Amino acid sequence: MTAQASESRELAAVIGLEVHVQLETETKIFCGCSTDVADAEPNTHTCPVCLGLPGALPVVNEGAVEAAVKVGKAIDADIPEETTFHRKNYYYPDLPKNFQITQYDSPICQDGELEFSVESERRSVDIRRAHLEEDPGSIKHVREGTGPLESRTCSIERADYTLIDYNRAGTPLMEIVTEPDFRAPGEVRSFLEKLEEVLEYLGVFDATRDGSLRIDANLSMVDADEVGEDGDIDESVLEDANRTEVKNISSHKGAEQALSFEASRQRKLIQSGRAVEQETRHFNETHGNTVSMRSKEEEKDYRYFREADLPPLRVSHWKDEVPIPELPDARRERFVDEYGLSEEAASKLTSTKQVADFFEDVAERFDADLAATWVADNLLGELNYRDMEITDIDDRFDEATRLVELVAEDEITAKNARETVLREMLDTGEDPDAVVDREGLGKTSGDEVQQAVVAAIDENPDAVEDYHNGEGGAINFLVGQVMQKTGGSADPGDVNGLLREELES
Repeated sequence: MTAQASESRELAAVIGLEVHVQLETETKIFCGCSTDVADAEPNTHTCPVCLGLPGALPVVNEGAVEAAVKVGKAIDADIPEETTFHRKNYYYPDLPKNFQITQYDSPICQDGELEFSVESERRSVDIRRAHLEEDPGSIKHVREGTGPLESRTCSIERADYTLIDYNRAGTPLMEIVTEPDFRAPGEVRSFLEKLEEVLEYLGVFDATRDGSLRIDANLSMVDADEVGEDGDIDESVLEDANRTEVKNISSHKGAEQALSFEASRQRKLIQSGRAVEQETRHFNETHGNTVSMRSKEEEKDYRYFREADLPPLRVSHWKDEVPIPELPDARRERFVDEYGLSEEAASKLTSTKQVADFFEDVAERFDADLAATWVADNLLGELNYRDMEITDIDDRFDEATRLVELVAEDEITAKNARETVLREMLDTGEDPDAVVDREGLGKTSGDEVQQAVVAAIDENPDAVEDYHNGEGGAINFLVGQVMQKTGGSADPGDVNGLLREELES
């Protein structure tokens, strides 16, 4: 094909994902070492099993299996009667056995799907498999010099030496493999956001843990006319298309950026008449590009064989007894039906399980609309501005509900509660009553407001004339004058009504 003919080709992206999720268990998948390694010294959470010492035998962590079953149920996957572990033989410098215990031809979850939204349209992606395996350790490439170690970490090209920490080796992983159902990087980002939401609701995943979610993405470019209107594509087309795998992406945004770059890179190659090499590439987050790592391995390169030290895993006798909580879509629908919330408010309030729980606790004490306004709009807005999460104020729930109570009982204005009290609570740690007292924000009495209304009318005859001439902005000006006289402690709605009564009398 000539370069000119290549330039005229309309191309479409075909993307599949391999998402590696650290499961939230107290101990590692095949030994009793703690997974709580965030602040631990290197190589202090290890034992003969996770160090791969001769004669050490693995034992499967029941908690990891239960977490995998929960994931399988959440994605409506088949969970077979029997599943087995295999050895994946590959050189991992940070996995000392020189092989990884994983699952090959009989994964614990098969043929599932996950629904998500892309620009308000519902999509469904098929999950080919989700299997259990162990995480490698972690590697740090370091430059020579003085100062803290973290300040001297660098890329492998600039490193003088490499350090290996085996604390993470053996942490339970679940690898979730999709079909190549994505057609755009933005779809991938939306899918990952939904997947993480579901995992957090299940209680099997902690997004704050370092390296808790890592993504490998496979991308091919094919002729656009090979893709059906519903996005389907013939398997033979994919077999003929060279694909690249982009490894170790660590965020939703990073996945979108890496795939956008890779789709553009491949499109330019094809349109200039050059071939796309089938290879593994690394995403450089700093520069937003992908770089070649090595030629793409094939399945035969891993020399899979059965893990002789682990018997077949049979979960059929108890998998039906493993409960899963209400998932985000179901909770969203319930919030709309039970509390009469809008779809937008329900979506905000179910964005994480912690937010949804917080809202329901507040809604038990107050009107649902008031609770929704304060949690979805006011509280989440102020937290987001400060780069905080709802979990950062878990121990201040009573203070947060006290603030809502002050508004509900008409002791302070909603404006003052939102713009002064809430912000001071988050910035200084004061309780709401202390802020109200210090700032003098308690609502003024009816007599004081009435006096301020009369004074505002007397002092602003031009505005009064404008009001009587039908100019709508005049009343807003007078409301502002009254609010200024009362130090913002009057209710704007009440002031508006009192002004109208006085002006029409």
